[in-house]
Amino acid sequence: MFSKRMILLAVVTLIVAANIILLTVSGKQKQASTGLSRGVLILVYPFQQQLTEMVQSIKDVWNQYFFLVYTEHENRRLKVELGKRFERLNNCVELELENGRLRHLLGFENVLPGPMVAARVIGRDPSSWSKTVIVDKGTHDGVRQAAPVVIPEGVVGVVVDVSTRNAKVLLLIDPNSAVDAIVQQTRARGIVKGGESDFCIFEYVLRKHELSVGDTVVSSGLDSVFPKGLRIGRVSEIVRLNAGIFQKVSVTPTVDFEILEEVFILSIPVTEELSEGS
Repeated sequence: MFSKRMILLAVVTLIVAANIILLTVSGKQKQASTGLSRGVLILVYPFQQQLTEMVQSIKDVWNQYFFLVYTEHENRRLKVELGKRFERLNNCVELELENGRLRHLLGFENVLPGPMVAARVIGRDPSSWSKTVIVDKGTHDGVRQAAPVVIPEGVVGVVVDVSTRNAKVLLLIDPNSAVDAIVQQTRARGIVKGGESDFCIFEYVLRKHELSVGDTVVSSGLDSVFPKGLRIGRVSEIVRLNAGIFQKVSVTPTVDFEILEEVFILSIPVTEELSEGS
């Protein structure tokens, strides 16, 4: 039994041999073709035609293969180049947004008296019971423990630990934080502490004071940490208890701690007073 491969090889060999014979006969006879040569031509022509088509098909497949290989390499090159362009575009967008935030901070810097240090947030505490961030400035930059941390929107927190190049900031919304505060409209005084979520509790506010939802709460300057007049938040809920001398007040911070990226660390005397509503 002959395999198909052997039969195909034999046919190709026969066609090639026939073409060689035909070329030899044609080369020796410059006169008109004899009957023998015409017979050979008639016999070989179908095979020659198939061989020509087969060779052309192989050439087409070969050329298509190299075209696909070239196209694949070109696609890879274009994808790499496109990725680089997207990366440059993304960097430009980030730089533009950062410049906008820094211009916002610089405008706020002119309001605050005394020296301050601009710092970038480089880390966050992943635990749910502690709300702190790490900034990229430390004692080498003039940062000291217990220094107040702010942004134009309001109070951020206070430095609780500091190293040469970094500092840990306890955020306003942490349960362990406390800021002496007053209501800007009524001058009612109390202590703002961190709540269970991203809001604060305004404790020790006497029931005799009339508060309204939306009132602005600012630092009082009486805790020897934050200067007077820094925004803390707005009253979001008021509960007048039937018993006791205090009312229960919730405050929504003016700072969005989820998107906090740059801050100011202050080093100013607490006797300095900010203009209210700044």
